[in-house]
Amino acid sequence: MLSTQRWSEQGLALLQLLLVASFSKAEERGCILMGEPEEPQLFKTGDIILGGIFSFHSNWKTVELTYAHRPLPLQCTSLNFRSFQYAQAMLFAIEEINNSTDLLPGMTLGYKIYDACGSIAHSVRVALALTDVNEDTTSMSEKPCSGSVPAIMGETSSSPCMAIATVLGPFHIPLVSHFATCACLSDKVRYPSFLRTIPSDYYQSRALAQMVKHFGWTWVGAIRSSDDYGSNGMGIFTETATHLGICLEYSISFFRTDPSEKIQRIIDIIKGSTSRVIVTFLSHMDLEILIEVFAHHNLTGYQWVGTEAWISDSATATTEGHYILDGSVGLAIPKAHVTGLREFIMDVKPLNSSGERLFTEFWETAFHCSFKWTKEKAGSQKECTGYEDLTGLENSLNDMSLMPIFNNVYKGVYAIAHSLHNILGCGQMCSNTASPDPFTILQNVKNIHFKTKEGEEVYFNENGDPAAKYDIINWQPKKDGSVEFVTIGLYDASLPEDKQLNLDNKTFNWANNSKKVPVSVCSGTCALGTRKVLQKGRPVCCYDCIPCAEGEVSNTTDSITCVRCHPEFWSNERRDNCEKKETEFLSYTEIMGSILTLSSLLGACLTATVAFIFFRHRNTPIVKANNSELSFLLLFSLTLCFLCSLTFMGRPSDWSCMLRHTAFGITFVLCISCVLGKTLAVLMAFKATLPGSNLMKWFGPRRQRIVVVAFTFIQVLICIVWLTANPPYPFKNLRHFKDKIILECALGSPIGFWAVLGYIGLLAILCFILAFLARKLPDNFNEAKFITFSMLIFCAVWMTFIPAYVSSPGKFSVAVEIFAILASSFGLLFCIFIPKCYIILLKPERNTKKNMMDKKS
Repeated sequence: MLSTQRWSEQGLALLQLLLVASFSKAEERGCILMGEPEEPQLFKTGDIILGGIFSFHSNWKTVELTYAHRPLPLQCTSLNFRSFQYAQAMLFAIEEINNSTDLLPGMTLGYKIYDACGSIAHSVRVALALTDVNEDTTSMSEKPCSGSVPAIMGETSSSPCMAIATVLGPFHIPLVSHFATCACLSDKVRYPSFLRTIPSDYYQSRALAQMVKHFGWTWVGAIRSSDDYGSNGMGIFTETATHLGICLEYSISFFRTDPSEKIQRIIDIIKGSTSRVIVTFLSHMDLEILIEVFAHHNLTGYQWVGTEAWISDSATATTEGHYILDGSVGLAIPKAHVTGLREFIMDVKPLNSSGERLFTEFWETAFHCSFKWTKEKAGSQKECTGYEDLTGLENSLNDMSLMPIFNNVYKGVYAIAHSLHNILGCGQMCSNTASPDPFTILQNVKNIHFKTKEGEEVYFNENGDPAAKYDIINWQPKKDGSVEFVTIGLYDASLPEDKQLNLDNKTFNWANNSKKVPVSVCSGTCALGTRKVLQKGRPVCCYDCIPCAEGEVSNTTDSITCVRCHPEFWSNERRDNCEKKETEFLSYTEIMGSILTLSSLLGACLTATVAFIFFRHRNTPIVKANNSELSFLLLFSLTLCFLCSLTFMGRPSDWSCMLRHTAFGITFVLCISCVLGKTLAVLMAFKATLPGSNLMKWFGPRRQRIVVVAFTFIQVLICIVWLTANPPYPFKNLRHFKDKIILECALGSPIGFWAVLGYIGLLAILCFILAFLARKLPDNFNEAKFITFSMLIFCAVWMTFIPAYVSSPGKFSVAVEIFAILASSFGLLFCIFIPKCYIILLKPERNTKKNMMDKKS
């Protein structure tokens, strides 16, 4: 919060702005100074007078207003040596120009330099004085507001510049600042006559955000000055930082006049925070007050990030408690060198002629002495001789660390001089010595482009700002306790965004003299295979790391989402990569596949063995009974049934998918048709024994073959229709298992598949019924009872097959189908042929025609 004193300053500034507005709107421009006239601190006559406003004093005495009499003039205190350096840089540039034969030849520049005392209201007052209002208080006649200075150099801070630029706007007098960086001053609608030789904070704020992001600091604190410089600079930094994924844990404002309670509150906030990096937009005066208190509270271990206001200021680096800032990084105006400027700044004695009172105060403050003519001479102080040695002083006057800022003053003066040179049409000599009007100078200086004697280019963009370049500085403490400002990189806003920040491969010195980059994050880096989940009610930089779900991966750190794998891929255990799913099918090489294969081959071998036995004993009664031709056809079809199960194993293909179901359907129908034929033959044989029956004449071997072919042909037709309409095809089943691909044969048309199975079931049931009816027919070897039992096994197997097949996942459904094929095939083989083989091989005495013809009661 601003102090009451500062609010009163702004109120006085507003009154003076109203004064400007009132006389600028008058029909006849006339100016009358209200109050005592302002006297310049430094003055020199010339053909053209340049104005200057610097805060030679940084504070003033507070006077309580009684409103009973006119307020006394502002009493300035706290001599500021920096402003002496700025003023000396301006005088040095003017002396060079006056001595030059190339720039403004034949003309001399003079100057009027006023003291703003660090007060915004007083800055406005001295700015009005530079518009050359009538300062003759003995005459009340109005004089026209003419003959104002063509341009003004200053002020140092942004807030005074905003007030002065507002006042000078109606007069179109250029105000060229060397150190006011607020981005708001680039607004040419509000400040049309403002220019500067230092880059705007728009670029500095963005550069700071990029630098913070570069070092991986996403959780930072911020302290700013309670003025336009701090508020605007921090505002742009916050906006850019948010865009880059940086969060501010706290943002505190401070001004050097704030009470101690405010400083204690700042300390409490910092101590209670978890961030280890503090970004500052503070003036050097505000910072120096803070670090003294911070040092008293031992507030160390924090990484400071600074701006050009203090990062390369030697005075700040010698303040009590400066070790708090060791390891700081920040942006500074690039180093500069102006030949002869250092020596000129140190030679202050010529000031005695242009500003005797200021010179006297400066000399007495610098050497802690008093001249004999000084009224307020302290008895304990020694007498000044005027010949003391400035080189032996240890104060900010000898500090040349701000040479880049002195260079900004130097460039500003030269910009005005080049503009005057162009407007006056100076060649070898300036023939026109009349000072041009400020508006013409303003329009010309905006388009100026020249090089200094050191080769540095000077120009302004459309907003009155120079090109934005910064050195990146690191505070590195020396063994003797002093600080070295080491340039560790460069920021150039004119380059593409990804190339603007360039850091050298130098050794950095961080907080606590560490060589490791400090860590300042709200939450740690989320590893591969995890994603960020924001913590409720906290900034976006505070999050939890949640592992990706199955089937999802994140292959970058700090991922905000997990990406689902392609359906044919699955996440690995670490969830950082999608791996191709394992393909699964019933293979010959796996244990279950090997067992089923051996069972199939065993069944085929047993069937072939039985066929061989029957062939060797084909002329025996037991083989010849009930049509041996059907027996051999049945054995052949059983062999095919055993072998067709092999088509269900291995990687599915178009041909194997079509072959497995059709071969299975046709061979089983052939098998059942043969059994049905044998059952019918048994029934017809016993019916034929009845008197007058000639059924065997109509159901002889030829008719039996026709029955087998007819029933089988129907199945062939069903399979042809199925394969033609919608045949089975290879299919990747991704539903049953998340991490596996089941290679199987899709049915194509389920109707076709169930029609094939249904037809087999229909024949099996028919065969079972007929065999059941013939089971008690009198015969010593009645085959019907064995057929009945085999059909009972067959039907039981396939009835249990249907629910098992539907519910079995993946390759197990194939195994169930193979098991059903083998079980039903073995049932037919064992029930129908093993009893006959038993008689043939072990009971040959029963293998006689007589025994076959005997009736059983």
